[in-house]
Amino acid sequence: MTQGGGRARGFTAPAWLEELVRTGRPPVPWRDVVRFAVTIPAPLAVAVAVEGGIEPGPTLSAGVFATMGALVATQAPQPAPLRDRLRRIAAGTAFGVLGLLVGTYATGGGWTPVLVIALVSAAAALISQVNSALSLGSLQLLVYTALSSGLVSGLPLATEVGFFLVGAVWSTAGTLVQSGSEALDPDRGAVAAVFGRIADLLEASGTDRAEDARRALTSALNDGYDRVIRSRSHTAGRVRELSELAGVLNSAAALVEGAVAAARAREPADPDDVAAVRALAAALEDGGELPADRPPPLEQGTPTRRAVRHGVRLVWNVVGDPEERAGAAAVRAPVDLRTRLRDLADRTLASPDGRAFAVRLALCMSVAEVARQFLPTGRPYWVLLTVAIVLKPDFGSVFGRAVQRGAGTLLGVLIGSALLAVLPRSPWLLVAMALFAAVLPWARAASFGLFSVFQTPVIILMLDLSLPHDPGLVLERLTDTLIGCGIVLVFGYLLWPQTWRAPLDQALRDATTSLDAFVEAAFTGSPADRRRARRRNYRALTELQTQLQRRLAEPPPISNRAAAWWPVIVQLERTSDAVTEAVITTRESGPAPDLAQVAVLRRAIRRLEDDVRSAQTPDDAEIFAEGVLAPVAREVDAARRLVRENSPGRRG
Repeated sequence: MTQGGGRARGFTAPAWLEELVRTGRPPVPWRDVVRFAVTIPAPLAVAVAVEGGIEPGPTLSAGVFATMGALVATQAPQPAPLRDRLRRIAAGTAFGVLGLLVGTYATGGGWTPVLVIALVSAAAALISQVNSALSLGSLQLLVYTALSSGLVSGLPLATEVGFFLVGAVWSTAGTLVQSGSEALDPDRGAVAAVFGRIADLLEASGTDRAEDARRALTSALNDGYDRVIRSRSHTAGRVRELSELAGVLNSAAALVEGAVAAARAREPADPDDVAAVRALAAALEDGGELPADRPPPLEQGTPTRRAVRHGVRLVWNVVGDPEERAGAAAVRAPVDLRTRLRDLADRTLASPDGRAFAVRLALCMSVAEVARQFLPTGRPYWVLLTVAIVLKPDFGSVFGRAVQRGAGTLLGVLIGSALLAVLPRSPWLLVAMALFAAVLPWARAASFGLFSVFQTPVIILMLDLSLPHDPGLVLERLTDTLIGCGIVLVFGYLLWPQTWRAPLDQALRDATTSLDAFVEAAFTGSPADRRRARRRNYRALTELQTQLQRRLAEPPPISNRAAAWWPVIVQLERTSDAVTEAVITTRESGPAPDLAQVAVLRRAIRRLEDDVRSAQTPDDAEIFAEGVLAPVAREVDAARRLVRENSPGRRG
């Protein structure tokens, strides 16, 4: 009942719940859709054709293991150069095989399987910290250790591994065919995307779209540098081309500064500059030639317009001349073995976060193994599988993944089980598997929950196709999934308070520290120092945005606290843009700012970092600065005011 009509308003979902169920709308990757639909069900289809139907036996079991290998190798590649795709396939396949072997020591009851699962989980957690390929491999290690501990096929272990590798080779061939049909070089595409985002920012200047466009440019710059630098460090065959691409990125610094300053000043861009940047993007992406005429220099106009035109002409020279591209590339000194080993130790054993996650994962998997031994279930590996997939690192909120995995698996189990009931032992089940597999590459980019909805039927059909259908299996699998999600929420989330707080506060402190370094380099460093400091600053802001989105997916009070920091994050971005604008103004019209005022400004930013760190009441004194530093001082003052309003003491 309502009282006095006061409850007549419609229900509004809390922000954390909206963030949790949010689904993206990525474009359909049609080449991946075809590859997934063909390569994943093909081994099972061959086994059914050889057997003459879906009949239990060694032939169908061999098809199941070949499909496992195909599933690993099909899902492993991400948009990247071919060598990176093959590296991910090799890591996923190798660790999948290792999981099949190790899982044979985790069968039965007693404490031995618990110890094996704990050791494997801890090792997987540490391995996943090294790089993205090994992170994928560590997940396959957990998944196939769990499967091997409870899946009985009747085949010798060597035969299982052999067909697993056959499926992986088959899927790798599909990846090679797809790569041969794609003309776009991902490295060139990533660099071209930077100039596409610069053009978008110039077009958005003076509109409400400018802030989102600037963030998209920052993301594109990070991706471009990451791809080119990573590719250069792992290849010996394309060093010159990659050096030229790095030179193009380096030459874009002045253009990026000009575009950011124009957007901050809300000054509409010259259409000729936008067209020229679009031409640069097209030439880089297609490998074609630039138009013959370079945009002329601007003698008149505002400092920001002159800065944009100067940046366009500089990049035009570099893109149009391969020698200029190579000369503009930064030289990277080789890294010795000792440094590599020290870096590896820092990211694994020496990392407090890495060690804490290893303990969390080992604890949750051990509890799941104990549950497996005591649960009267016909599929004892499902609880372990759920825990492994939900608690896998590098995928955001543990709470969000547990909820999304539970809901997605719930729907997926119902769909897969309904198909097995309606079409028992029917070859049409292979068509259904192909359709679900085809949706996976799109669903993976949309949301983790949606991905689970379509991945679960593929796994169920793959594992249960040859088994008699039991109506009770549906409830049993749903129960196992909920048990696994419950284990993660209790032993991997609620018992670890640091997962509620970290790492948003640290990301805020990192962003303010990088802002201080940017101010120092902007007014006292060389152009190369300024370029590197600006890139580090905007990269820190991107990480801060990522951590905010992860915290928003948590339940209150975590999501409420994260939402309170949102104005601070926006203000830090405005402050960084103000520094860029001041650099442009100084370069175009001078005079240089007073170094004493720069020092005062940096002290205020360092106090801002202290404000984030401490619950004490900070100094309310305003910062005084003149000339080009005045707008920066105003933005820093605003940032400190917002931090004071959201400080731990005020939030109480």
